[in-house]
Amino acid sequence: MSQTPTPITIAYGDGIGPSIMEATLKMLDAAGANIATETIEIGEKVYLSGQSNGIEASAWESLRRTKVFLKAPITTPQGGGYKSLNVSMRKALGLFANVRPCVAYSPFVRTKHPEMDLVIVRENEEDLYAGIEHRQTEEVYQCLKLITRPGCERIVRYAFEYAKQQGRKRVTCFVKDNIMKLTDGLFHSVFKEIAAEYPDIQHDSMIVDIGAARVADTPENFDVIVMPNLYGDIISDVAAQIAGSVGMAGSANIGDQCAMFEAIHGSAPDLANQDVANPSGLLHGAIQMLNHIGQSDVAEKIHHAWLVTLEEGLHTADIFKEGMSKAKLGTQAFADAVISKLGQSPKQLPAPNYSSSQPLKLPVVGHKAPSKKQLVGMDVFLQWQNGAPAELGEALAKTGRKSLSLKLITNRGVKVWPQGFEETYCVDHWRCRFMTSEDEIDFAELLALQIRLHDAGFDVIKTENLYNFDGEPGYAAVHG
Repeated sequence: MSQTPTPITIAYGDGIGPSIMEATLKMLDAAGANIATETIEIGEKVYLSGQSNGIEASAWESLRRTKVFLKAPITTPQGGGYKSLNVSMRKALGLFANVRPCVAYSPFVRTKHPEMDLVIVRENEEDLYAGIEHRQTEEVYQCLKLITRPGCERIVRYAFEYAKQQGRKRVTCFVKDNIMKLTDGLFHSVFKEIAAEYPDIQHDSMIVDIGAARVADTPENFDVIVMPNLYGDIISDVAAQIAGSVGMAGSANIGDQCAMFEAIHGSAPDLANQDVANPSGLLHGAIQMLNHIGQSDVAEKIHHAWLVTLEEGLHTADIFKEGMSKAKLGTQAFADAVISKLGQSPKQLPAPNYSSSQPLKLPVVGHKAPSKKQLVGMDVFLQWQNGAPAELGEALAKTGRKSLSLKLITNRGVKVWPQGFEETYCVDHWRCRFMTSEDEIDFAELLALQIRLHDAGFDVIKTENLYNFDGEPGYAAVHG
């Protein structure tokens, strides 16, 4: 180990944050972690001072300098106008991979799944969490789902490299590409491309709904699961809870340059200043941090001592069980108990070996060569409440031309013209697809169409150009 301490940025957070951070740092110090901490202020006080993202501008200087952040949970004030601090940090620092080990500690922690030991690798920057939302009509709101090839390549490769480093045997992909054929379809196709580069690691994929059901039912059948942002957020919480307790799980947020480590639970303000919170979630985040900064020997020493503490029945209130637990400890007393076990190894629970743990070095993701891109039409979105779909179709058809004509109209994604069903319920938001009969159309034709629509009194709220890429449609077919 280097004699020079590794600088890390810490934040004590809100609610139970200061208490569990104090306990965690005490355990790290006792185990010999060679770190130098810099403290920044984040969370509720910063939000209420006028910073909408919960972090002072000056705090970014520390984060960009140390590139390592150990963060306690924060409280976001109620009401609108406050941005998610975690989302802001993940995007600003490029923390593309969220890594959450979900392990059962049976019989010392209650669980219905005693053999569970899986890791969820979640894409952390894209998907619906891009946060691009619009109100488009009186009745309809929109949230854009953004999936990129570089984003898919980075997270999928991270999952396989993590499995390779940690000696795990299988990587499973969860997607919903039976419905979202372009966005989730891209994630799935990249998964299959990259999986072929790791012949020693098994791979498979599942539709996310049945995948989630199987995680809840038989999590012991999974090893590493990789998935887009939203699915990963939900399923990793489910997995942590059925393993024993969300309050015991930590996570790492990894980027090419920076990393953030935290507990996955909230700040629990109702438990603040009571010395009852379990510091294990933040401690597990800190163990991941120690591996990341090359102090795996310390990480292993702490983790073994923590497991011994569980085995001896020294538990905090959230996992205390009559007949199994020996003593109910407060936050600081639990930290002291772990410290007293340093140097010991568990006798019943599996003892992790972190000798191979270090930051994963991934290749730089390149950009694909440009495709042959042909403009072939436009989806025009209208706000319209003046009659039946057939009336709209008849009126819109008059605005088309031989080179750019109306092909169909959908409402909430379902075709309602031509030959729609009268049973289909319609709102005031209509997608009207105009297509060319030629190989390609000039953009000026689309502009001219919009002018004709405006002159005819239609309320155009949005347009999407339709392209073919190397001859393949870059737009979805419609239902109906």
